[in-house]
Amino acid sequence: MIEVRGLAKRFRLPSNKDQGSRDPREQEGWFHAVRDVSFRCAPGEVLALLGPNGAGKTATLRLLSTALKADTGSAYINGVDILKEPLVARQSIGFLSGTTGLYGRPHGTSPAYLKRRCDELFELLGMHEFGNKRADQLSTGMRQRCAIARAVVHQPQIVILDEPTTGLDVMAAKILLDFIASYKALRVPLIFSTHHLHEVDKLCDRVCILNHGKTAFSGTLAQLRQLGGSADLYDAFVGVIKAGN
Repeated sequence: MIEVRGLAKRFRLPSNKDQGSRDPREQEGWFHAVRDVSFRCAPGEVLALLGPNGAGKTATLRLLSTALKADTGSAYINGVDILKEPLVARQSIGFLSGTTGLYGRPHGTSPAYLKRRCDELFELLGMHEFGNKRADQLSTGMRQRCAIARAVVHQPQIVILDEPTTGLDVMAAKILLDFIASYKALRVPLIFSTHHLHEVDKLCDRVCILNHGKTAFSGTLAQLRQLGGSADLYDAFVGVIKAGN
């Protein structure tokens, strides 16, 4: 179970920053990347984190991964307070960001375990066809599959993916979406950010929409359609964003 309440993170603005900015997240010399974010994701659920560019999605996911430390709020993963025990929480998190590397071996894993686990992931992610290639010879889709495999090789209790299908062709994206769907059967909560609402419709149990660093909506797809006033997810999403502006 993932439970997030009132999460907030700010960064000091440079002293030469234009003080005439109308960005509501800039206040008194601070940029409030995440201002008030709350949601939950239960075992076996897939949650989509949505929002316009600059809404705070990546910052929120980095807070959950413990790559950033929140200023206020709380976030629990299976009862572990990640703000107070980030090192403990990190052991149970699989995190994919836009800068996830392809090299390295997780701490505490034996060669025998890695061989068995890699065989499983190669099958699930369709990686056998390029298993003998060097990382610098991989296409965008191949690199993304490798990055996801590295993020989950230690069998985390929670998976966090930041825009995992961005830039991928249809076949590569289909493989990754099927992989995400497989985590429902494993009873592992999975959160991913995306701009592709057809992925949300296909995979997700819950949605959290961010706008200007705040939660504008958190609930099921049915609740989103009702609040947004449309059966079409794109129209419902736009309705929620416009209502909050």
